[in-house]
Amino acid sequence: MESAHKDPDASRSAGPDGPLDASTDAAAVISAAGVVLGWTRGAEELLGRPAGEVTGRPAARLLAGPGDPVRAAAIAERCRTGMGWSGLAAVRRGDGRSVDVDLRVSAAFRMGAAECFLVSARERDRRWTSVGQYVLDGFQTRSPVGMAVVDPQLRYVWLNDTLERLGGVPREQRLGRRLSELLPGLESAALEGLMRQVLATGEPVTDYEHVGWSWADPHRRHAYSTSFFPLVDAGGTTTGVCYMVLDVTERWNARRLLSLVNEAGTRIGTTLDVLRTAQELADFAVPRFADFVSVDLLEHVLSAEGHGAWLSDAGPAPARPGMRRAGLTSVREGCPEAVARIGEETDFLLPPNDVDLLVNGDPVLIPVLDPADGMWTGEQRERAARIREYGLHSLLCVPMRARNTALGLTTFARSANPVPFVRDDVLLAEELVARAAVCVDNARRYTREHTAAVTLQRSLLPHVLSGGTAVEVASSYLPADATGGVGGDWFDVIPLSGARVGLVVGDVVGHGITAAASMGRLRTAVQTLADMEMPPDELLAHLDDLVLRLSDEEGGRDTAARSESTFTGATCLYAVYDPVTRRCTMARAGHPPPVVVAPDGSVRFPEIPAGPPLGLGGLGFEAAEIELAENSLLGLYTNGLIEGCDQDMESGMSRLTEALAGTESDLRTLCASAVRQLVPVPQPDDIALLLARTHALGAGRVACWDVPADPAAVGRLRAEATRQMADWGLEELAVATELIVSELVTNAIRYAAPPFRLRLLRDTRLTCEVSDGSSTAPRLRHARSTDEGGRGLFLVAQLAHRWGARYTADGKIIWAEQEIP
Repeated sequence: MESAHKDPDASRSAGPDGPLDASTDAAAVISAAGVVLGWTRGAEELLGRPAGEVTGRPAARLLAGPGDPVRAAAIAERCRTGMGWSGLAAVRRGDGRSVDVDLRVSAAFRMGAAECFLVSARERDRRWTSVGQYVLDGFQTRSPVGMAVVDPQLRYVWLNDTLERLGGVPREQRLGRRLSELLPGLESAALEGLMRQVLATGEPVTDYEHVGWSWADPHRRHAYSTSFFPLVDAGGTTTGVCYMVLDVTERWNARRLLSLVNEAGTRIGTTLDVLRTAQELADFAVPRFADFVSVDLLEHVLSAEGHGAWLSDAGPAPARPGMRRAGLTSVREGCPEAVARIGEETDFLLPPNDVDLLVNGDPVLIPVLDPADGMWTGEQRERAARIREYGLHSLLCVPMRARNTALGLTTFARSANPVPFVRDDVLLAEELVARAAVCVDNARRYTREHTAAVTLQRSLLPHVLSGGTAVEVASSYLPADATGGVGGDWFDVIPLSGARVGLVVGDVVGHGITAAASMGRLRTAVQTLADMEMPPDELLAHLDDLVLRLSDEEGGRDTAARSESTFTGATCLYAVYDPVTRRCTMARAGHPPPVVVAPDGSVRFPEIPAGPPLGLGGLGFEAAEIELAENSLLGLYTNGLIEGCDQDMESGMSRLTEALAGTESDLRTLCASAVRQLVPVPQPDDIALLLARTHALGAGRVACWDVPADPAAVGRLRAEATRQMADWGLEELAVATELIVSELVTNAIRYAAPPFRLRLLRDTRLTCEVSDGSSTAPRLRHARSTDEGGRGLFLVAQLAHRWGARYTADGKIIWAEQEIP
């Protein structure tokens, strides 16, 4: 139903409860003979007289004083000219009380063959007694309320000037015709249905809101609030319907804007993915707001390295921006209107292709799009052809900016929707794009940090793992998904003296670059401590002290710095496997226990004392030793592998048992399949799995001799070592080995305590070990030319690839390694 525009003067005083609101006025239809033909509920309430008491009787008896026939005739004559009349009158209520009212009489109209007048009255408000008469005289012509009367066939019999003006249909064309015949842009079927409802029930319908357009303003949708009231005759029969209309477009637009923006907040930016966010913006706007939407983002937004570019205060931008299509949606399947598809380069900017639009420009509205315009026929010929082919008739381009950074351009177009974009639509488009821009910028920043953290973490993890002849190793590492952020998981395989190997896996608490950097520091510390030949429990104790020291150092920073890099702790499992004894010594700090798969396929989780997580301090760590059969499988992992979506570690450990108990002989294949089986979808935590298949160093590759505490035994041991080199086919190393054995055994006998023992190991390197019962640390001296001794370890260091010492429960072992040719 059409409605009245609010002129500036009337709108300040008109409203649902304002003094010029006519929706509650008393109204009656009176014939030219002065007989009441119709009576509304408002009239019943004002005069306290039901319709049956009034209709069919003279209207003069409702006046409080004697009627004036001459004045009544003059008023009727005036109304027959189409001018209407208003004035003051005193009427008598049913209880006998007199009421002063403002009376208004419409221009004459016909109901059937009878000439009639619509009379409305309102109890006089003392606040308005000083208002000029011109206000009341012009009420019907200047009222913001549209009013009309229809007969039982829903044909117009009367309407005021406001309704005529806003509907865009002259009064003479409306009278005698129905709403559906005149204004197809309205919800005519629903409105006429409500009129029939009022005719059938006699009950009014108030405040029905609907949206449509009229001939007076065909390019803009209006929202209306319409109320319907029955006109009742003396017999109680409804003889017509009076309806009144208010234009509530501004209120409706504000409510629609708020609703769409709120809904957009739940539909756009559901992930921290730039492309997904751009597509969500396009999907949300079609078809709610537009028939075609494209989102083009600058190259630096889509690049993981780009940030901070194209700031609005950073000087001139490049002449030709590099953009790619990131989001695309259309009411037509396949988006045939698009010149560029998702992922393709696009340089679309409104002619003259001014890049300043992206950095500082305002939205560009083209209500009527003409493909023949010179702005399109120049450099945009292909787009002009698409505009013409698919009937794109209205365009709205909104730059996408967030946090002082240009991100791209969002383009809205209409084709199937015949209503062009208007200024009100620009506000909505800006709100949608602004919300999406913040989400895109958040995703861009997170993607950049996530990529940097993954790169940092991968650079800190070992690229090649080698367990020598002691173990065959394979690993698998999966970073956390984008929502969880990169964690601090790490693993390593560290070659140790005596053909032994160290296996370590750990997990730093937290996510992001901070966790990755902390992981790198811990991995370096573990390598250093392991190179110092520390047993697992002692290594974890030193690592715990390091974490406490790092936390204390960061605790002295300011609040902002602590929030960015606070070290909150870690878990770790460290194991040392000796292929000679086939024994594995392990200790763990708050980390899940290792898994062992025996050669027969049985699986167990050794009971290793848990120990506290690193960073708590004050608590000790215990080591446990187990014997592993040759070709056993030892698995070290982080909690992300077994927790899964259900966060149930016991269930995850059961799944890990099933995954590793297979017959797969290739270790890399087994490792990859286990991870795929346990983690079929991306997880919010990093995942690391390190598998090691143990081997034994056979007796034929180990030679041992007990050494008596007699310097004369050194010569015999040199000879034994030389023969052993010949047996192993290492004659090239015989001389160097003889010297190393001589110096190490001599030093042990001279400076240490028994028992003494010499052992030669042939692994990837040749190792010479001399053990004694003393815990005194060896020291490399630089003897003077005049000194008779002090050159033993110096000679060892020159002949060996590397040398060192490690401590045992019974003393220490001095060792030296040589490269095998």
